[in-house]
Amino acid sequence: MEWFIGLSPIFQGLLATLFTWFVTALGAAVVFFFKKFDKRILNTMLGFGAGVMIAASFWSLLSPAIELSEQLGYSGFVIPSIGFFLGGAFLIFADKLMDTYSYGVVLNKEDNISKTSKYRKSILLVLAVTLHNIPEGLAVGVAFGGVAAGIPGTSVVAALTLALGIGLQNFPEGAAVSLPLRSEGLSRTRSFLYGQASGLVEPISGVIGVIAALTVRSLLPFLLSFSAGAMIAVVGAELLPEASLENKKLTTLGLILGFIVMMVLDVALG
Repeated sequence: MEWFIGLSPIFQGLLATLFTWFVTALGAAVVFFFKKFDKRILNTMLGFGAGVMIAASFWSLLSPAIELSEQLGYSGFVIPSIGFFLGGAFLIFADKLMDTYSYGVVLNKEDNISKTSKYRKSILLVLAVTLHNIPEGLAVGVAFGGVAAGIPGTSVVAALTLALGIGLQNFPEGAAVSLPLRSEGLSRTRSFLYGQASGLVEPISGVIGVIAALTVRSLLPFLLSFSAGAMIAVVGAELLPEASLENKKLTTLGLILGFIVMMVLDVALG
């Protein structure tokens, strides 16, 4: 742990988000061994990751944003509220844009409908998951940047726990891309490559988040709350609805456990 703390915040954010990408790749790799995967396990992991992300959105992002706003002489709730709203609105707008794009494709040749449909589905699956991974990587990066900037309420343990929670819910996300593509007729290798590719954006956005947090301190309250709003939007729009379709009890149990774990680690060790 000490060697990690001794690293620069950029390398901390990079390693943490490389971990979240690696877990995405692990999830995508199940396509080499299974045609299907026990949805109870996947949904419990989604619920656990959602619980961690909900707790982290407050303790690791929103609460520090409120404290820093007051330190900088701003209102304690105006900038965090605006940032939180815009973070959620960004995800909603991006989802809407994706839906518009997916329904706007016109297939002209009947003999290419099947092939084009599979290709389009592959691209849309990867883009949809990639879209949601951007704010997740950004949130991890901003969390580590906030620690380096000395923001009250932030800690390396909290940032690592946030990365762990995001990583856990990335496993079923990777599988959720690769397994359907395999069932559509793509090879196992191509299905895996599509699945892991959806997580590659996290290290990039993670490093950007660290740099932004370190270079523009006055914008940190906005960046922290924006990341929090985006994560809550991901949880509310994607993780919980998907995980609760068949296993509401297990998803709810995972959600509660994830929230408790994040709360305990952040409060007790942060």
